[in-house]
Amino acid sequence: MAATGSWFRSVGRGDVRLEDIMRALNRIGYSGPLGVEWEDVGLDREVAAPESLTFVRRLAAGPSERQFDAAFSAVA
Repeated sequence: MAATGSWFRSVGRGDVRLEDIMRALNRIGYSGPLGVEWEDVGLDREVAAPESLTFVRRLAAGPSERQFDAAFSAVA
């Protein structure tokens, strides 16, 4: 019998709040590697895996190097 479902979801399509996780990592100054395992039997891997990679790369931006107010006082 073929598998008809899974609790695995593509990154960005499930209930895990990845943006909150990335922000927490930034807050604690984490600068190590980030690994994500992709597994989703409900979606075509040729489409969904690259989509997940793009999602993670977008969220993986580090914290700002400047304080918020300092960005407005800088002379361009």
